[in-house]
Amino acid sequence: MPDNRRILITGNNGYIGSVMAPWLQSQGYDVVGLDTDYFSSCTFVPELAEIPTLHKDIRDVTAGDLVGFGSVIHLAALSNDPLGNLNEALTREINSEGTIRLAKFAKQAGVSRFILSSSCIMYGVSEAAVVDENSPLAPQTEYARSKVIAEMALRQLADDRFSPTFCRNGTLYGVSPRMRFDTVLNNLMGSAFTTGSVVIHSDGTPWRPVVHVKDVARAFQAVLEAPREIIHNQAFNVGANELNHQIREVGQIVAETVPGCQLAMVPQPGADQRTYKADFTKFKKTFSSFDFQWTVRKGADELHTALQRTALTHGDFTDKRFTRLKWLQSLLDCGSVDDSLRWTEATARVSRNRRRVSTG
Repeated sequence: MPDNRRILITGNNGYIGSVMAPWLQSQGYDVVGLDTDYFSSCTFVPELAEIPTLHKDIRDVTAGDLVGFGSVIHLAALSNDPLGNLNEALTREINSEGTIRLAKFAKQAGVSRFILSSSCIMYGVSEAAVVDENSPLAPQTEYARSKVIAEMALRQLADDRFSPTFCRNGTLYGVSPRMRFDTVLNNLMGSAFTTGSVVIHSDGTPWRPVVHVKDVARAFQAVLEAPREIIHNQAFNVGANELNHQIREVGQIVAETVPGCQLAMVPQPGADQRTYKADFTKFKKTFSSFDFQWTVRKGADELHTALQRTALTHGDFTDKRFTRLKWLQSLLDCGSVDDSLRWTEATARVSRNRRRVSTG
């Protein structure tokens, strides 16, 4: 029989996963990870905990890998828009087909809950003042389309034995062992700290719902522990209404956080003008006792402290390890992965010899 306290987290060695897996472990869950380890060398701060991990490509998962788990939290994906455009066919193969395959095997193995990490980016460039879970989905990129396709397919798998939930996260920020400097607040903070200036290339008016990675970890726990009838086959925008900010406001907070930093608005043709405000009323009503603990200002302070402690240089900030597209391109260029983003045999053999953590 599946153990309801036993959770498989895919992508546990990624930006979200390296925060979420230790958090849930600290809350008494028996957490096992599954990760292909693209980003195992992209460490920014020390690991928060040791998580037993099945080192496996999501495309190679079998039903046998999922036996005994009560829940699956699915984070693994080619994880942002530029990365999704690296190879659109692979984005579909990993993010859409891989997710659907994983969910079917999870259902076959007796997993009762399946939480899909998605994104508010699936709403696209919205003409509405705000977008909620009933707003039309208008994905503008292959990454966003892959999330829509996966969600629609998983809805068809839902039944009395298998309960999927879709968490459409706002734009994430915050310190993580597998840091990313290619999300908006992290990027602006890294630039401010290493150059003394924040440069915004749009007119600053686009809106973004921003949410701290630690709050996302706690929100997924809330979904995991909720009565089945209130989350079954439901989508939730993950965030809070007060966490919608215009880009120029985020930039101003960053400039005020870093001593001597200057904010510059330098609109450029082709700058990212996507804008959407997300409505998080459904999440608030469903999880009425849940409070988002992080604000942009508090998160900027946390980032500033971490950058001071690590003595971040501009070279570190721009290093390929902390920008997902650059890092995967580097793995391709040096032959560590092949054109299908699978580890080459020589690289895989070396990696196997170095691994010290397994599912045992």
